[in-house]
Amino acid sequence: MATVIRSCSCCLRFKFSPEELEQRYKSQEIDRLIEKDKQSLRRQVKLLLLGAGESGKSTFLKQMRIIHGIKFEPELVKEYQHVIYQNIVKGMKSDSVQYFFNDLERIARTDYVPSHQDILHARKATKGITEFIIPINNIPFHFVDVGGQRSQRQKWFQCFDCVTSILFLVSSSEYDQVLLEDRRTNRLEESQNIFDTIVNNLVFRGVSIILFLNKTDLLVQKIHSGDIRTYFPQFSGDPRNLSDVQAFILGMFTSVKRDPRKPLFHHFTTAVDTENIKVVFNAVKDTILHRNLESLMLE
Repeated sequence: MATVIRSCSCCLRFKFSPEELEQRYKSQEIDRLIEKDKQSLRRQVKLLLLGAGESGKSTFLKQMRIIHGIKFEPELVKEYQHVIYQNIVKGMKSDSVQYFFNDLERIARTDYVPSHQDILHARKATKGITEFIIPINNIPFHFVDVGGQRSQRQKWFQCFDCVTSILFLVSSSEYDQVLLEDRRTNRLEESQNIFDTIVNNLVFRGVSIILFLNKTDLLVQKIHSGDIRTYFPQFSGDPRNLSDVQAFILGMFTSVKRDPRKPLFHHFTTAVDTENIKVVFNAVKDTILHRNLESLMLE
């Protein structure tokens, strides 16, 4: 029990036992840590990477490490080395295989160590949730990547708390391809349907959404060998003109947004091009930091 001592100023001072004082200090320390965590979370920028499978989310995260000087751990480099060997042996039907086939002599050397460009082209489906934090301008940027295949999407909802911005990636070159899981569904239409559920979700009412129409390099190659009108007869532009095709694909995604007041930013990207991603992310970063500063000032 606390003993009450009267002071001459009629104030009350409490004399606590050592055990009570220790409990009091512990309680104050816990309160201080909780408040510190709250402040850290308010300052933290949480970026959620969403999109269908093979849209380039994992490649974008690799670029974030490269651009911000965060080295790949030796064990991770070794893992990518095995992934590259598997990509080549399996002859995986992806855009990266040709990159490796063009450089087999270097990759076959006994002292081979994957370069950054090799790691960017290494293809391995994301299972589960991958996340890491990069300090940018003294602000922690918390990147969260979840698998895009249908079997992985139920895990997305685990990551929806305290999201600052969503980076939604679309493989713009896949207008003539179908899903691996469903050979009847067009990949671009699947991506559009996923985007519809995200951009119109009330959970993300106050969350900025940035659309990355990715794989521009592959789209350039594809429009010269195939006609988008075969898969999207409603296309009315020049099927050989990159700007016309990109404008059509962008329109597919902006048209599903129901709230006209909700801002939607977009960029045309090539995830394996470090300079392109550096320029794009600088623009994205400034937008995100500006919005984050505004929200902190309003609290």
